[in-house]
Amino acid sequence: MLKQRVITALLLLALLLPALFYPSIEPFAVLTLVLIVAAGWEWARLNGSAPWPAKALGLGLGVVLALVWWFGGLTQNLRPLWLTVGALWVPLVVWMLRRGVPGWGAWHASLRLWGGLVLVACAWLALVQARLLGLGFLMSVLTLVWMADIAAYFGGKTFGRRKLAPSISPGKSWEGVFSGMAGVLLLAAGWLWLDAHGYSDRPSLFTRLWALGPVLAVPAVLGLTAMSVAGDLVESLVKRSAGMKDSSQLLPGHGGVLDRVDALLPVLPLAMMFAVL
Repeated sequence: MLKQRVITALLLLALLLPALFYPSIEPFAVLTLVLIVAAGWEWARLNGSAPWPAKALGLGLGVVLALVWWFGGLTQNLRPLWLTVGALWVPLVVWMLRRGVPGWGAWHASLRLWGGLVLVACAWLALVQARLLGLGFLMSVLTLVWMADIAAYFGGKTFGRRKLAPSISPGKSWEGVFSGMAGVLLLAAGWLWLDAHGYSDRPSLFTRLWALGPVLAVPAVLGLTAMSVAGDLVESLVKRSAGMKDSSQLLPGHGGVLDRVDALLPVLPLAMMFAVL
């Protein structure tokens, strides 16, 4: 299993890193669009679609987003979208987690299916627009999610006592969440230093938030960290409702695409919402 995980991770990095650092946006947008097609297929499967309809929905999602790109949507000012999606994510997450696994199945099937596909689509749009804001901005968003996950893992493993959501993800603890928040605050300080000394091509998310004042910046960073954890929990909830351990086996040793990007789904639109305030 470990060998599979390492090989898959190296192959993904070999594809993603050149696309990420390429001067123009096209390679990164194409590669991530392929991943979003896979994520759409996985979401359809998790919500009861048969094999061929699930594939059609994933491809259809890709076609729609490609058309948005073709007609210049990626370079448009999407401020109303980010404010709307960002404002919806927080109450949606709270509602879903309060209702738990049984509550997810009680939602109308079409609402679960299409609502999720829309949110996946918005995550891709946010991802590409974040890259257009600069490599520094996108990397600061990605490292926020990675730091939240890594610090939460080690903090939970070391100090974890109180379970966060035992019926959804038994391994997560409140101590892990607080460790993740502490790690992200340290990361934010590091990004502020890098930006202040000119080591980033564009202002990071943390510098943009700090410009709004610490009274807003600190709660915003903590809120984004919490939403990173919540994104992971929401996908776990959906998988438990579907009776699946992983969203798919597309990434040997890692599960599916959604298993790798679940924490990013709410964080990316929220990051863009803060960027356009």
